Amino acid sequence: MDRRNFLGTGAAAWQRPGQPPQRELEAGGAGSVSYTAPVTIERQRAGQPHRGKVLAAIQPHCDDIPIYAGGTVLKLIDEGYTGYLITMSNDSMAGTGSSIGDIVLKNEKDTVEAANRLNCKEGFFLNYPNHNMDAWPLVEMRARLVFLFRVLKVDTVLVYDPSCLYERNPDHYTTARAVESACWMARSTWDYPEHFRAGLTAHGPVDKYYFARGPQIVNRVVDIAPYMDQKVYANLANVTQGPAGNLGAELRRKLAAQGRRLPLLGNDDDTANRQYTRHFALSRDRVRGQQHGLEYAELFHYIAADEDDVNDYVSRNAVPL
Repeated sequence: MDRRNFLGTGAAAWQRPGQPPQRELEAGGAGSVSYTAPVTIERQRAGQPHRGKVLAAIQPHCDDIPIYAGGTVLKLIDEGYTGYLITMSNDSMAGTGSSIGDIVLKNEKDTVEAANRLNCKEGFFLNYPNHNMDAWPLVEMRARLVFLFRVLKVDTVLVYDPSCLYERNPDHYTTARAVESACWMARSTWDYPEHFRAGLTAHGPVDKYYFARGPQIVNRVVDIAPYMDQKVYANLANVTQGPAGNLGAELRRKLAAQGRRLPLLGNDDDTANRQYTRHFALSRDRVRGQQHGLEYAELFHYIAADEDDVNDYVSRNAVPL
């Protein structure tokens, strides 16, 4: 007996009377649960349609946003957003240096430069212990993020997906969970009311771009081709821990010592670094773009502002007395 057919037959046999076939459930619809989602291609928009809005690009480590969401950050800021880069850990465990303190300082300088290259207005460092953020109270991280969301009036966040599978780095999933809960708590008038005595108001992000290293439900594909050169430049700022930095120039020199050259890397170090970053360090953007008919793309599980069914219905159906 074919095991796959057997399992399929068994699943069908266990459906309740009147229950829609399995393929209908997977397609979604009222009352169903779906693990697939329709994909929207988000392209460059002219005229700064997001003017006046604020985004927070939040990363546990200095290379996360530049790698996974750098193109989208550049796109949204180009479309009118004011952007802030928030780094959660102290980046003490990644990169080269003479000591842990030296690595922390170098990574901080790299992050400041990356924020500038991403056109962010400012960068914040929360300095939690690298690789050990899961041992820190989540409630404290959430409180600090709620404060920042209210102070900066953040409307949109970009961060790791709190629901992705097989994420093994505790800094990644801890950051994602802290952000996820902080988003809605920041909009509550009952959470951290002492903020209001200081003049703040309830305000939190309603749009989320969640990215992941592992499997996730992707419903938003962002075309970053117009911003790819800038994304490459932003990633080159992370010299201390990579994944780009000076690796292209190093490879070019290594090949030259062997009497060889790679035409892709050009004839100078700057070209070598840019080409190495584009074709190797960020090759996922090319692969993901091709899967959706684009040159380069970043993938997200995108969550928009909750729809207000009552107000929407009223606006469409109310009539004069």
